[in-house]
Order: sequence, then structure tokens, then C-alpha cells
Amino acid sequence: MNALKWDIPFAKPKVPPELTGAGYAPLLSAVLAQRGIETAKEAENFINDNGEPLPDPFLLKDMDKAVRRIRQAIEKGEKIAVYGDYDVDGITSTCLLTDYFRSCGLDCTPYIPDRNDEGYGLNMSAEESFAENGITLLITVDCGITAFEEAVYAKELGLDLIITDHHECHEGQIPDAVAVVDCKRPDDGYPNSGLAGVGVAFKTVCACSGDEKAMYERYCDLVAMGTVADVMPLTGENRRLVRSGLEKLACDPRPGIRSLLEKSGAAERKLTAATIGFTLAPRINAAGRMGNAIAAARLIMADNAEDADALAEELCEMNRQRQALESDIWNEALERITEKSPDTPIVLESSKWHQGVIGIVASRLAETYGVPAIMIYMTEDRGKGSCRSAGDFNLYEALSECSEYLESFGGHSLAAGLNIKRENIDAFREAIGKYYHENRPEFRCDVTSDILIADPSWLNLEAVSSLELLEPCGSGNPRPVMSMYGAKLETAGNVGNGRHLRVRVSLKGKSFDGIFFGHTMQETGIKEGDLVDLCFSPQINDFRGNRSVQLMISAMRKHESADLCTKIIEGESDCAWAESVFTPSRDDFIQAWKALSRNEAVTGTDFDTLLSSCPDGMSDECWCIVLRVFFEAGLIGNSSGVVGAVPLKTEGKTDLNSTDTMKRIAGIG
Repeated sequence: MNALKWDIPFAKPKVPPELTGAGYAPLLSAVLAQRGIETAKEAENFINDNGEPLPDPFLLKDMDKAVRRIRQAIEKGEKIAVYGDYDVDGITSTCLLTDYFRSCGLDCTPYIPDRNDEGYGLNMSAEESFAENGITLLITVDCGITAFEEAVYAKELGLDLIITDHHECHEGQIPDAVAVVDCKRPDDGYPNSGLAGVGVAFKTVCACSGDEKAMYERYCDLVAMGTVADVMPLTGENRRLVRSGLEKLACDPRPGIRSLLEKSGAAERKLTAATIGFTLAPRINAAGRMGNAIAAARLIMADNAEDADALAEELCEMNRQRQALESDIWNEALERITEKSPDTPIVLESSKWHQGVIGIVASRLAETYGVPAIMIYMTEDRGKGSCRSAGDFNLYEALSECSEYLESFGGHSLAAGLNIKRENIDAFREAIGKYYHENRPEFRCDVTSDILIADPSWLNLEAVSSLELLEPCGSGNPRPVMSMYGAKLETAGNVGNGRHLRVRVSLKGKSFDGIFFGHTMQETGIKEGDLVDLCFSPQINDFRGNRSVQLMISAMRKHESADLCTKIIEGESDCAWAESVFTPSRDDFIQAWKALSRNEAVTGTDFDTLLSSCPDGMSDECWCIVLRVFFEAGLIGNSSGVVGAVPLKTEGKTDLNSTDTMKRIAGIG
């Protein structure tokens, strides 16, 4: 696997005085400043979303046509069908429109294709079934934008087709339908192109009903679930919708969601966007992945506790099955990747895999190796692939350029699906590898941190609690990622049947508990007592009324000192915040001077030798600070441009605290 590249900010975080003066904790103030928010008014607007009205749904292209046809169906009492996708976004979209149409007195059939037998998107067989059953209006949700042939066939069958979607248009082309409502249409004027499929469905019912307030109160929970699960930007309109949806989910959840929260053990915890992303979404998605998405739709639309409990247990069991399958596919994929650091997209295929699970494994591979990953499930001579991007690489554009080897494809820049013949896989692998090299995204560190925590008092209960004002967090408004540099690993042990790692680390005498999901002690190669670097998101752990700060760790490694030591020796002025963790004591200066006095060339003439000369029990950073201070005080001289090779003769006492380095460290408070 790739050796992860880290980017830790050594400079002190910017803390605007106006924000702290308005009562914001230094920690939250630094996060806001890092996101370009430096005044109290800007902070208030961000936190409270300005309170501006939502954009007019009729700004969406073709919305007027869609509303006109839907109102006609309502007036005539036509039979209609809602055709969705089998993920959370598609399922919530299907439930939303179905509930609305039924509330209007219509005979509405929700339809979600079987992932394994039918695959993604509208299909002609389903259209034939609708026509045979007297359905006259078909509405797609979260799919349909590439259904060109299916749109033609719907007309032949006498089916009026309305497409609502949020995926990219294929080369700007639009299927021939009564209306095509898609915020990604190149000719669309809606101000939020980041709507989820359920967001487009919501705007449709707002336009049809003419009562946005009532629709908002009724469906904001479904919009929140689909928007978060589909990783849409949590900014602007989406942020407002998700925030309101989370409040509804917490205070007045639908029976099915209440049961799912209880069965998953999340009912007693604070409900956040992460609850959707890591608790609700995997269980709802599991139904679609295991070929029974309609069970998830029935759960969401359940109107009594008995049915809800049974369906929630069914979804939890499907999720357990999904986890077992995922583990098997993941292990096989790792065995087949022969390179430790592949530098082209990973393309793997097999007829043994479960096609509903390969997308998750593709995501894990892309995250682990830092390159796009494509996992293809084969049936005889054809395959269905799930594709996930890495970094800023636009996967949809890449598939477009390699489309001569594909039967079909669809999706967006970060995730996509494809169909391919077995005979074309090798040529496709070569073509997308070549395209990747020619369009390689700009270098991005694998592990990045917004803020370095050099003063552990920043992570007090009040400060960490204040970060909740940033919620809902997700795409476009991520949870802040912080780092510790050179913390001591006090204890560590595997938990959760050996799948996760629980640790306790300390910095400047202050200890914190942390959890590193999906990693074990053996994988990290770290042992208790080591100094470590870690990236994390802090949160409040409330266990039986005992509140404490817990670190949700996203990356951890054995402490690496070279970057900061180089800055210290070269006298860079922007690293005092990081240096303060290693501030030398009087005893450190005495120990270092004795070592230098015993051996005039103890530090050698190059940087590696300089670090290897560090006295026992002293950190590399502390050693480098001491040498830099001695140099600035005139106690040692240069050798070949490297500080600290030749002790100089001195008389009398020297005030080390008056050196630039010590004054800089002392002034970081």
C-alpha cells in the first residue's frame, strides 16, 4: 500500500480577535478563519444560514412542464409509477414522491429495480409491465438522464415519461421525454447544481403543491438522508435542508427510522449527519446491495411500530451479510494488487464477487492507494463495474474518453458505473491508465490537517462542544481535521472483535482517549510508549453522564521529526507553534552542552548525522532547538552550512532566552 504523505501545518492557527471577542472559543474561531470566516457577522450568517428563502423550484429547467403533466394526472386520477434507484438517495426520492402522490389520492406504484438482475437505471422490461398494468405516467427519480432508448420506448408504449435526476448529462444530450428536470443540465438556471436526487424530487413536490412550507416540514428528513448519503455539498440550500431534516429525525422520526436507530444502537446518541452517513445509510444501502431495496422503501413508509421493527431487523441482518461479503472481496482484491504503490487506476474483475458490494470495495481501494478504482462483476462475457475516483480526478470525463471500450456508463466526477464486454477489459485498462497519466490530478497529500494542536487546553469540553455549531458537516463543509505531532502513545488495544483500535495519547501532560476505526495494532506497526503523529476529529463522548473529549482518529503513524527539524535548523520563523511542544528545559540545555563539550565534532556536517547525535532521552526537535539557540547565542558555529559542529570558546554567562528562537517560542501564546 502507499506510504501516506502527510501535511501538518506547523504555524499557529489564525484566531481572529473579533470572533473570540464575540464569544467563540479559540478552537472554533481558528476553524472558521481557516474557512475564510473572520468577522462575527460572517460567523452568524454561516451558522444560521442567513434565513433566506429557498430558491424557486421553477428555476429548474422543464419544471413547468413536469408540474403541468403531474397536475393533469391528479385531476384525471391516472395511475402513475415512480421509478427510483437502489441507493439511499434513490430510495428516499421514491418514498417522497410516492407519499406525495398517494396523499393526492393517486394510485401510485413505487418501483426500484433489482440491482443484481436489472442493474442501474430505467429498463424496457419494467416499462412494459407498467403499460400492461394501466399506468399512464412514469416518473424517474435519481436516474433517467441517460435513458435515451428507454424514453423512445416509453412513447411507443403510450407512457408519458418525466425524468427527475441530478446526474451528469451525456455530452449535453437530453432524453426525449415530457420533461427532464435535472440540476446538472447544461441549460439549467437553478442556483444549486449540487442537489441530490431527493432534492430534485423535493423541489418537484414543492412546485406541484404550491405550499413549500408544508412540503418542507413533511419531507426535510428524507431530503437530509438522501443528501448526506449521496455526499452532496452541505452548503447553502443543502445545508439548510439537512439541518432541518436532522432536527426532524431527532425529534419526530418516522416509525421505520425510529426502529432502525434503535436496532443499530444509535437511538440514545446525538443525531448528526454522521449518524446518517455511518449508521442509517449503510443499513438502507444494504437492502439495495443485497437485491431487496424495496424492503428499505417499505421501512421508510411504514406507519406502525410492528412492521417497522420487523423491517429494521431485516435491514440490519442484510447489513451484516454485506459486511461479510465486503471483507472477502477486499482481501481478494489486496492479493491481486501486486504493486505496493500503483500509479494508474486499479481495474479488477471477477465472476465470484457480489455486484452489490463491489462499489464499497472500490471506494476503500481508491482511498487506500490514492488512485481511482474500478471493480467489475462478470457474468459470462459481460461485466458491470463500480468506479470510484481519488483526489480531483474526474472519473466521468475519463470514462467518456474511454467510451469506445464500454457498452454504457453513467454517474459523475467522483463515482460512476459502467457496462463492458470481457473482451474489452484489457484495452479499457490500458486506455484509462494512459488517460490518467495524461490528466493526472495535481498532487494532494493523503493526510491533511486543518489545525495543529500544540496546546492541549484548546481541546477542552467547552471548545470541542462549540464545534457542533458547524453541523451539519459533510461534503463542502467537512468536519475539521486536527493533528497532534509527537504525542506519546500511552496505551493501545484492539476492540470490536479485533477490527478497531482504541488508544490513549498524551501531549504536554494532558491525556486523550481515541478510537481508530478499521485499523488494528498490528497494521500500524506502533507500540505503546512510542511517540506518534495523528490526525483526528474531536468529539464529545457522553457515556452514562460522563462527558469527555474523544479523538476520532483518521490517520496515525510513528512520529516523524525530519520536516520540523529541518525548519528549526534553517531558522524558519513560522513553526514556533509546533516547536512549543518540544521547548527545551534548563536541564536539556545543560545535557546538550556537555555532549558538545565532550566531542567537538559530535554533530557532524550533514543533517542526518546531526539527528543521529541527539543525546539519549531527548527528542530530535528539542535537540535541534537547543542547537539553534546555541548558534544564535554564539556558543557554536557552522560547519558546511549545518548548525552545530564547532563549539566556540566563551566566557561568562549567556542569556539563552534572549535568542530569537526562544523569544519566538515564548511569544506564541
